[in-house]
Amino acid sequence: MCRKQSGHCFASTDVPRAALTVTRGASIAWFQSSEKVRRGFCSVCGSSLFWDRSDLDRIAVAMGAFDGPTRTSASLHIYVADKGDYYRIADGLPQHDTVPPRD
Repeated sequence: MCRKQSGHCFASTDVPRAALTVTRGASIAWFQSSEKVRRGFCSVCGSSLFWDRSDLDRIAVAMGAFDGPTRTSASLHIYVADKGDYYRIADGLPQHDTVPPRD
């Protein structure tokens, strides 16, 4: 579904739900894309901002939403069974067909 929404992969970072603060959220809109998942986006320009699965204690924030350096790096790939056939994932990071549980 991320590939269909964005046209490619969706790069995000997980943030504990309790630690997330949105300072200018008036233009954030939500779309319930499945029973467990809602997607947050900018209601002005349509940019993807959040992927929020109700059974997790964290929320995925789009890496493209940050203005400055993030000082972060990729740690894993999810939903790899659904990736486009036009590229390979060859960076050596763990690959999962779904979202793996956290310890």
